[in-house]
Amino acid sequence: MPSVLVTGAGRGIGEAIVLRLARAGWTVFAGVRADPADDGPRPDDLDIRRVLLDITNDAHVAALADHLPDRLDAVVNNAGIGVLGPVEAVSIPDFRRQFEVNLFGQVAVTQAVLPRIRAAGGRIVFISSTGGRSPVPLEGAYCASKFALEAIADVLRVELRPWHVDVSVVEPGPTDTGPWQQIQSLFHEMEQGMATSHRELYAQHISGILKLVSVLQSRTVPPDVVARVVEQALTARRPRARYAAGAQARAMVTMNAVLPTRLNDAIGARLIGLR
Repeated sequence: MPSVLVTGAGRGIGEAIVLRLARAGWTVFAGVRADPADDGPRPDDLDIRRVLLDITNDAHVAALADHLPDRLDAVVNNAGIGVLGPVEAVSIPDFRRQFEVNLFGQVAVTQAVLPRIRAAGGRIVFISSTGGRSPVPLEGAYCASKFALEAIADVLRVELRPWHVDVSVVEPGPTDTGPWQQIQSLFHEMEQGMATSHRELYAQHISGILKLVSVLQSRTVPPDVVARVVEQALTARRPRARYAAGAQARAMVTMNAVLPTRLNDAIGARLIGLR
């Protein structure tokens, strides 16, 4: 049976990926931040092996060698967080935390498992975001981390070509997971954490983004939509470099690709009520 490591597997998109691949016959090593005391197959006999893995913890990443087979067919780098706020208002420590998880942690895991992936002639999948190609106001830190992740994937795809290791990026749009279910409260928390001067400067931005995400909440797709695209990236005879997950995600990245940058800027501003 093929084997795969999935990071950020405890909930949301990561959990959906784990279940879909396990049901398709994969042996799944599910990286979770909680105590994996219930390691082993689930009650329905799926071969899911939970592994303690905070991707920013060097000891956890090093310990992967004790849990993974010598040949690993794939890794799905899914773990991630989102730091919200205007670029001017996001603290440098928060910017660093954003990149520690969404970029450096992803690279650390990839480096750790790459000898096993190479031995299997396997595949690497990074879960990015539509924000990795179509940036969103008040999500600058998050979008920047995803832009960087896409660059890493593009470089790896060429560097690993001699060993026939394919690298793909999956770009979800709004997905029905915890962060999107709580998106309104997350933006309110962001606002409360800003300095008074920044709250006043960006009041219109915040009001506009709250209205926009309220609309988008009603259009989220189930996490399994993303999981199905990941399965495609792992099993296609000739996997694509990028997959947008869902119709809305495809529309977002297509619009960003075909329209002039200034026009995209204007559309983005209008969507949150800016002139």
